[in-house]
Amino acid sequence: ISGYSLVIQARDSGTPPLSSSVTVNVDISDVNDNSPVFTPANYTAVIQENKPVGTSILQLVVTDKDSFHNGPPFTFTILTGNEEEEFTLDPHGVLRSAVIFKHMVATEYVLCVQAKDSGKPQQVSHTYIQVRVIEESIHKPTAIPLEIFIVTMEDDFPGGVIGKIHATDQDVYDVLTYTLKSEQKSLFKVNSHDGKIIALGGLDNGKYVLNVSVSDGRFQVPIDVVVHVEQLLQEMLQNTVTIRFENVSPEDFVGLHMHGFRRTLRNAVLSQKQDSLHIISIQPVAGSNQLDMLFAVQMHNGGFYKPAYLIQKLTNARRHLENVIRISAILEKNCSGLDCQEQHCEQSLSIDSHSLMTYSTARISFVCPRFYRNVRCMC
Repeated sequence: ISGYSLVIQARDSGTPPLSSSVTVNVDISDVNDNSPVFTPANYTAVIQENKPVGTSILQLVVTDKDSFHNGPPFTFTILTGNEEEEFTLDPHGVLRSAVIFKHMVATEYVLCVQAKDSGKPQQVSHTYIQVRVIEESIHKPTAIPLEIFIVTMEDDFPGGVIGKIHATDQDVYDVLTYTLKSEQKSLFKVNSHDGKIIALGGLDNGKYVLNVSVSDGRFQVPIDVVVHVEQLLQEMLQNTVTIRFENVSPEDFVGLHMHGFRRTLRNAVLSQKQDSLHIISIQPVAGSNQLDMLFAVQMHNGGFYKPAYLIQKLTNARRHLENVIRISAILEKNCSGLDCQEQHCEQSLSIDSHSLMTYSTARISFVCPRFYRNVRCMC
């Protein structure tokens, strides 16, 4: 407890008694009686041979239960194990290489490190660090090509995470880093540590081929990343139909079924090959294991198929479509819960282009806006 606040009252013996109060604050000053604590108590680290001088090997983590002026900053010193000065330890507790290590020369080093706090008198703690030198990387990283589909309203893409590169390496201790060619950084970014791809706002309609690579420090491998951006027209929302699927998650639909179902759906409803099928959005149905897919079909002359025509086509082809994935319902109007006839149900559809949903798998990522269906009874 660092302090107490007391209220003290003095009262006299008169009639009536009179009194007054005063607040007394008592601060407990700290004595430097706690040593620094390493977490964990001892360390094990690995460095590959032939890494350049200055390679980071380990970050020491030290805490102190004393107050701030008796704790950090800490002073770090390598006491033993560094007689040939193969290592350096900076003021922030980062252990780095001071030479280029060779596995044939030595495979292991054991360092004793001391941490001193800033109190008076100073308190001291020790830790041991075992550093193993392993052979340099012999396997190239492998990465899965990624295709990303982004659906957004006209010129209204807010940006965000649109997918993640999946890469592996057979060398156990390799650390993978991801880079993007510099001229593409005005539109996209790649997190160098985890491979997440971030799109900046205002993407135009079209196809983007990203020049991304993954490196293990020795080998660098290119990755095929293609981004398709489709901008919705307001007229599409007035001509949509919803297919509701049973027992499927958005990620499973995107990764396992979307390509196949899109192809089957095109064959089922398109009158001419030049017409275009647009998947506008997919999103889970709240409180269920169902999934809604919102789509529209555009004719090559610019107009749109009417929902009634699409529903007729879908109803006729439903058995064929269910060879790909189980369908729960085909919806144009969603009057669920309203006690009125179909013709007295008015529906409006709205898209929230700033609330994007990203469904990402190893090979395919689908980014789409959230949609809301508003229904009212006109009885």
